Amino acid sequence: MSAEPEADPAPRALLALYDEALPAVYGYFVRRCGDRGTAEDLTSETFLAAMDAARKPTPPPVTVRWLIGVARHKLADHYRRGHGRFTVSVAEAPEPADPPDEWDAELDRIVAQQVLARLNEQHRTVLALRYMDDCSVGECAELMGRTVHATEALLVRARRAFRENYPHREGERP
Repeated sequence: MSAEPEADPAPRALLALYDEALPAVYGYFVRRCGDRGTAEDLTSETFLAAMDAARKPTPPPVTVRWLIGVARHKLADHYRRGHGRFTVSVAEAPEPADPPDEWDAELDRIVAQQVLARLNEQHRTVLALRYMDDCSVGECAELMGRTVHATEALLVRARRAFRENYPHREGERP
């Protein structure tokens, strides 16, 4: 029998989840910030906050979805503090593997990110969760603290705002 108390399992669970969660959390920030330095800082803040929460007397269940929720709050805090805006650095855009075939897709991606940057925070968040992070409507609702019905309505408004802001070629309908 050991005289030392058993270590708290929540921080261990977070450490075990780290390798799986790091790409998801970092990717979440990179897609929304466009700046790798800011994404790295916010990723660190997210995991520090998660470790603090895991050390509490009644820690939350530690999952990747929970960490994305923490990340969403860290991103909101970042923009509330007035740090930067959503930007896409064209110089940091990855070069296409096959330039003739990939160039149009890359330009579309850049334009889509610029359109997202012009949308309000709720529209940007719900569209990113749904279409970039492949979350279901129910998962989006849970992460955003909304009902499924309210999230569906928000998605309708967000898609409409995106379409209205997306530039169309001459002769195409919006």
